[in-house]
This record gives sequence, structure tokens and C-alpha cells, in this order.
Amino acid sequence: MAPTLLFDISHVDMDKTRFDAKHIESVNPHRGAMRLLDGIIWQSEDYKHTVAYKDVRDDEFWVPGHIPGSPVFPGVLMIETAAQLASFVCLIRLPDEAFMGFAGVDKVKFRGQVVPGDRLVLLCEETEFRRRRCVCNTQGFVNGNLVFEAVITGMPMEVKASV
Repeated sequence: MAPTLLFDISHVDMDKTRFDAKHIESVNPHRGAMRLLDGIIWQSEDYKHTVAYKDVRDDEFWVPGHIPGSPVFPGVLMIETAAQLASFVCLIRLPDEAFMGFAGVDKVKFRGQVVPGDRLVLLCEETEFRRRRCVCNTQGFVNGNLVFEAVITGMPMEVKASV
């Protein structure tokens, strides 16, 4: 049985990128190895539905140690990638906020592997948006196959200067 998509993407041109990594970095504070989101493919006019991607590379920090010889993208990083997408979805409308922090992750299910060379396509459906809380349903796909799903809750947080 084919997975049920969060929303219809039949009209989305999956070969286009609406926002690249540089634009994502202008919204999200993640940098270096911790910026996992590579591009936003499409976003609805009301910001409630977004399609994005992460290209999984063989030179990433986790590859040598996460199943040596047969690396698998860690589930926790799939969730972090989805959280960065949810953060982008919320922060794009909260320009005065600097950081959208994790407040919760629920209903997580892993259904497949993601390996170097894969493009992880993410769907994000915002279900709740308030100034102090944002909730999004997320899904991740590789080659049309559902590999994970989760509900991500975020809240704006103050960023403290490092010592």
C-alpha cells in the first residue's frame, strides 16, 4: 500500500529550488555540519505546505562511524532535518525571532533507510502556528518511498552567547 502524502505534490516541479542553502541560512541559524537542509523546492502561498530536500553526501561527519562500510543516515538526523524545515516554515513569518528550538517530537516512525547518494525529500504541513508555538507534520521520502514521519513542535528561544 502506497503511503498517504501529507498533501498533494503532483503540481510541484521537483527539479526546481525556490530557496537555496544561502537563503535557508538567512532564516535558520544552523551552519557547517549542522545545517542539514539543502533547499526548499516549493512553498504554498499561505506557508502551510512546504517541500524541501537534503542531499545525503558520502563526506558527512557521521559516515565513517554510523555502520562502517555500509553507512546509514541516522534517524536522529532525519528528525533534525525535519525540525530545521519546520523552523524555516515558522521563522519566515517571525522575522524578529532568531531561533526556533525543539519543544517536542511525536508520532515518529522510521520506515526505510537513507544512504549517501540519496536525496531525502521532505514534506512539511503546518498544523498550528502561534507566536510561541509551531506544530508541523513531516514526512521524508527517498525515490518516492516513505522513510520516516514525525510531528515536530517548535518554540522561539533566546539564543545565549557562548562563553
